[in-house]
Amino acid sequence: MAEQLWKGRFSKAVDSRVNDFNSSIRFDQRMIAQDMRGSGVHAAMLAKQGIISEKDCEDILNGLASIADDLAAGRLEIDPNAEDVHTFVEQTLTARIGDAGKRLHTGRSRNDQVALDIRLTLRDYSHTLQAYIVELIKVICKKAGENTTAVMPGYTHLQRAQPITFGHALMAYASMLLRDLQRFEDATARMDAQCPLGSGALAGTTYPLDRQFTAEKLGFAAPCANSLDGVSDRDFCIELANAISICMMHLSRLSEEIILWCSWEFKFIELDDAFTTGSSIMPQKKNPDVTELIRGKTGRVYGDLNTLLVMMKGIPLAYNKDMQEDKEAIFDAVDTLELCLKTVTPMLDTMKTIPANMRRAAAKGFINATDCADYLTKKGMPFRDAYKLTGCMVSDCIAKDKTLEELHLTSRRGFSTVAEVKAHQETLAGQITALCQERADCARQLRWKEPPPGAAQRRAELNRQIAALRKEDAAAKRIIEKVEKTAACREEYRRQQERDKSRQKHRNKDRIR
Repeated sequence: MAEQLWKGRFSKAVDSRVNDFNSSIRFDQRMIAQDMRGSGVHAAMLAKQGIISEKDCEDILNGLASIADDLAAGRLEIDPNAEDVHTFVEQTLTARIGDAGKRLHTGRSRNDQVALDIRLTLRDYSHTLQAYIVELIKVICKKAGENTTAVMPGYTHLQRAQPITFGHALMAYASMLLRDLQRFEDATARMDAQCPLGSGALAGTTYPLDRQFTAEKLGFAAPCANSLDGVSDRDFCIELANAISICMMHLSRLSEEIILWCSWEFKFIELDDAFTTGSSIMPQKKNPDVTELIRGKTGRVYGDLNTLLVMMKGIPLAYNKDMQEDKEAIFDAVDTLELCLKTVTPMLDTMKTIPANMRRAAAKGFINATDCADYLTKKGMPFRDAYKLTGCMVSDCIAKDKTLEELHLTSRRGFSTVAEVKAHQETLAGQITALCQERADCARQLRWKEPPPGAAQRRAELNRQIAALRKEDAAAKRIIEKVEKTAACREEYRRQQERDKSRQKHRNKDRIR
C-alpha cells in the first residue's frame, strides 16, 4: 500500500483490510486527467497570488505534463496500491520534482479536490453522451423519412387503435430523445454553475486564493457561494443519473417495440444478423438480445440513481465518507447508457422494414372505425350517435369476418340510412325555414294597396314547395323509426339467443350431475 497523505496523526499502521476497504483507486483513477487539470490551474493560481514561487509552479506544470505523457505512452501505470487517484498523482509528482510537488496541495483539501474532479469528469461524460444521443436521433429520423408511407396500426393498451405510419411511430422516440438532450444540457449547465475549488475541507482557507480565477480557467460560471455546500453537494450527480435513467427508460420502451415488431406475431421489421443471436438448441431462433439487454440494464441504471439518492438522504454537513460511493454509481450509469447508445444506433441503422406486413395488420382490427364515425359526424350526425352506429357496423363485420373496407354498400345501407336520412332532415329543415320566410314576405306584399305583379302566384308556388318538403321530412322520420325499430328487434333477438344458450348450458350441467 502506498503511503497515505494523512498518516502523521497516527501511531500505528492502518490494518490492511481497512486499506482495501477504504481505497477508491480502482474506480476513481478514471478521473486522473481531470485531477491533473484541476491541479495545474490550482498551481497557477497559487503562483499568481504569490503563495508559491513561479519556479515551483513551472516545475509542477512540467511534472504534471510528464505524468500525462508517460501514462499515454504506457511508460507509467497507475499504482493499484495507492489510496486514491489524488494520492497517486501527488506522490508521483513529488517523486519527479521534489519539494515543489509537496506545495501543490497548499490551500486545498481532498474534499474540494474530489468535488472538482467529479464535476469536470461528469461534464466531459455528459458531452459524450449527448453526442451519442444526437447520432441516434439522426438514424431514427433517417429511418422515419424512409417510411413515411408505410401504414401500420397505432396501438393503445396494445390493441389496434388507429392507422399511423411507421415513420410517425419512430419520430415519437426522436421527440423523447430530444427531451433527453435538454435534460442533459440542463444538468450540465447547473454542474458548470459553481466551482468548488477553494472551499477547502469545509470552511475555506486562510490563504488569499483567487477563486474567480480558478473558476474561469476551469470553465465554471462562478465559485461556489457556500463552502459547506461546495464540498458536500452531489446534486449534479443525482441530476445526471436522473437524466440517464429517463433516457434509458426511453431506450427500453423503444427496445420493447422492436422486440414486438420483429416477432413472428408482428413481423414489421427484420433485424440484421450482426445484431441478433441464436439459440443453443433451437436452430430457427433469431433473438433480439441487444434490445432485451437494454430493457434489463434500465433497471440497473435505476438502481444507480437510487443508490445516490439513498446515499445522500441522511448525511449531515459537510463531507462524509459515504460520498465516496457516488462514483461507482454514477460511472456505472454513464457507462451503461454509453454502451446501449453505441449498440442500438447501428442496430436501428441496419434494420429492415416490411411495409407489406404493416399494411396487412392495418387492414385488421377496425382501426379506421374512428374515421368512419368522424365521417358520419361531418354528415350531420351527432358524434355519440355516429360512435354507436359505427360500433354496430364493427360488430356486424366481426360476425361476418369482414373488415369495414370489405363491407359491401348494400350491407352498409342499413347502418348508413339513419345517418344519411338525419343529415338530409337537417337540410330539409333549412330549406323549409328559408321558404317560409319568403312566403311571409309575399303575404306582406299582398296586403299593400298595389301588390307587386305575380306575388299571389309566387305565394301559391311556395305553399306547394313547403308542403312537398314537409311530406319528404315526414317520410324521412318514418324511415328512421323503421330502421331503429329493426335494429332494436335485432338486438332483442340477439339477447334472446344468449338467454336461450345460457339456459341450455345450465340444463346440460344439471343432466351431468
